[in-house]
Amino acid sequence: MKRFKQIMLGALTAGILLSSCTKDFEDVNTNPNTLPETRPELLLESAIFALKTATQTREHRLIHEMMQVHVTLSNSDEIHRYIIRPSESDYMWNVWYTQLTNIKDVYTSAKNLVLLPNQTYNASYMGISRILEAWVTSLITDTYGNVPYTEANRGRTDNIFQPKFDDQKSIYDSLFVRLEEANTLLAQNLALPAALMTRDPLFAGDIIKWRKFGNSLYLRLLLRASGRAESNAAAKIQQMVVTSPATYPIMASNAESAILRFTTTAPFLSAFSTYRDFDFSGENGFTEFFINTLNGWTDPRLTKWATTVGGVYVGIPSGYAPGAQQDRQSYYLAALKNEPLTGNILSYAELQFILAEAAVRGFVTPANAKTYYENGVNNAITNWALTVPAGHLTKPGVIWVDAETNEQKINKIVTQKYFTYFFTDFQSWFEHRRTGYPTLPAGVGLQNGGVMPTRFVYPVAVQSLNKTNYDAAVAGMGGPDNMSTKVWWDVN
Repeated sequence: MKRFKQIMLGALTAGILLSSCTKDFEDVNTNPNTLPETRPELLLESAIFALKTATQTREHRLIHEMMQVHVTLSNSDEIHRYIIRPSESDYMWNVWYTQLTNIKDVYTSAKNLVLLPNQTYNASYMGISRILEAWVTSLITDTYGNVPYTEANRGRTDNIFQPKFDDQKSIYDSLFVRLEEANTLLAQNLALPAALMTRDPLFAGDIIKWRKFGNSLYLRLLLRASGRAESNAAAKIQQMVVTSPATYPIMASNAESAILRFTTTAPFLSAFSTYRDFDFSGENGFTEFFINTLNGWTDPRLTKWATTVGGVYVGIPSGYAPGAQQDRQSYYLAALKNEPLTGNILSYAELQFILAEAAVRGFVTPANAKTYYENGVNNAITNWALTVPAGHLTKPGVIWVDAETNEQKINKIVTQKYFTYFFTDFQSWFEHRRTGYPTLPAGVGLQNGGVMPTRFVYPVAVQSLNKTNYDAAVAGMGGPDNMSTKVWWDVN
């Protein structure tokens, strides 16, 4: 803490010193052999890799454990019992806000460059920046609730070191504006120079794919906010999908999915590439829920994800009582440590499930929810370079039944989406909080009142160093700052 205060004091002192420099300082001290600012393509490339690899480690450690993908074999690790230490909040908060600074710098730098001769293509970087800003900010606010937004990342530019927290509704409203701006900017389809395309690790400079990703992300966030009438989400979804689809192009195939496809060549490596096998799968095993559901569907993705025990796939119970440690059964295949698809951000299959739910809820009319749902099921499998088994769509638990209630249909859609989220940051947890699905078994060892955590508490440093704004944020959510207070969109 003392060291942190020293750093803050140093930053403040530096700001004062810089403001007192003479007007000739910049001219005298500019190095003619360096660029005046970091180029957008360099910031973009490093930020995307840093974000996805950092998130990988926490989705493996936290989300997969909470959401019953796997369960620990160690009695001392109790995330599967809904015990999450406050210190777990720090890591992603720091990573997300650090990289958000870089993403915003992409926009600022590109905006400055777009006015120069032969630099109009930088408008595309501005649009890309807005999409990434919406993605990262949504991760932050969906994890914690009310968070710094309008005053965030302004310590360097405005000496704001104790930013106010914005309420989640206003953050979502702003993200929708950001995504509208991105769609407009990218509609110009200003191609990046060929030499810069390789610096885009997500779509290799394909502006149309970036635009489709942005609008697909828009639909994800609209659906998440749709439980709140004031979000106007239903009308906007109808406009995007039915009224004006040409204005809002969305992903049309697995090839357009937003996936950071890792390689086995440095520096484009998965975070798991340096894990020992023991660190990746030696201390955990797949759960009964995860394995039994896929077994029930005879889903071929098990062959890509899990080991067998005596020729079959076997899971172990989650939320077991303290002292009742389990023997590992099926566990992660080692090949997943270098699997490109663990870099998933938003897939075409997820988009199809988003549209299926929107159709069931009446947000997309006229529409055939069954068609969207079946497209999602099929593409979730083929995305893993697997063949959909004959008759798969007619299997119990998979088959679409028009006579079922809307709630039963949504349960089916979100359960399928849960498996599509395999290694997709925190999305399965967000969706479970929003919908209550999939229905997860309640182990006898569950804590937190047996209720899935609804958010992470704020980092300890935030509580102590920005107390006034912290207190206001907690009060604004209805407090207290614990894992049972719900965020704005969580009306489940």
